[in-house]
Amino acid sequence: MIQLSAVIITFNEERNIERCLKSLEGVADEIVVVDSFSKDATKNICSKYPVKFVEHAFEGHIQQKNWAITQASHSYVLSLDADEALDDTLKKSILEVKKNFSADGYSMNRLTNYCGKWVHHCGWYPDTKLRLWDSGKGKWGGTNPHDKYEMTDKNAVIKHLKGDILHYSYYTIDDHYKQIKYFTDILAKAQFQDRKKAPLIVVYLSPAVKFFKDYFIKLGILDGKTGFRICRLSAWATFQKYQKLRNLIRSNGLSVDK
Repeated sequence: MIQLSAVIITFNEERNIERCLKSLEGVADEIVVVDSFSKDATKNICSKYPVKFVEHAFEGHIQQKNWAITQASHSYVLSLDADEALDDTLKKSILEVKKNFSADGYSMNRLTNYCGKWVHHCGWYPDTKLRLWDSGKGKWGGTNPHDKYEMTDKNAVIKHLKGDILHYSYYTIDDHYKQIKYFTDILAKAQFQDRKKAPLIVVYLSPAVKFFKDYFIKLGILDGKTGFRICRLSAWATFQKYQKLRNLIRSNGLSVDK
């Protein structure tokens, strides 16, 4: 049976971290928490569990997660965010994999809880994530803050596990607005650095397309009022991202539409 390290990055996660740690009991042989100097009770809560707690300055989601992997004692790594937890079916699946790690990595679905409601549509489910792997065969990539684990070998074998990561995303609608502001600030800066453009047609058309796709094609309508709110705010986030990108382009003396 392989030895498995669970790796989590945190910052002010006192609302979530205990639930995450409890879900890893009996599954992970080691739990590594890399914290970017939380100012709440995160560190104190972690001290109550058999956790390797390391503090490290935050340089970006991708950078922090790649650094966190280096703190794991075992090459086989399970990555979770602090606001996530394993459901019972996924726990059993991972325990079976530990007996015979026959793939390079394993993906799993993520089910999100939004203000007390489980969201099964809106493009939020199954929200498949690659979260269990041999760490010598890949690394975190993507565009901050939307990190994604990528296998180095394009022919890597990925298998899918039964069960869900339970994602406790937003406790209140205000939490959602705050996250939109935080993520769109980061995304706009990342896109500006990549020299992306944001012509007016994209600023106004993309949010409409986003809403239509999530609400009708991805069946957000079936999630009732919660689905409508999520799709509306996702469209708003798309608008904010491009608007902030335009502002950055303009503030640096460049043309926004060329």
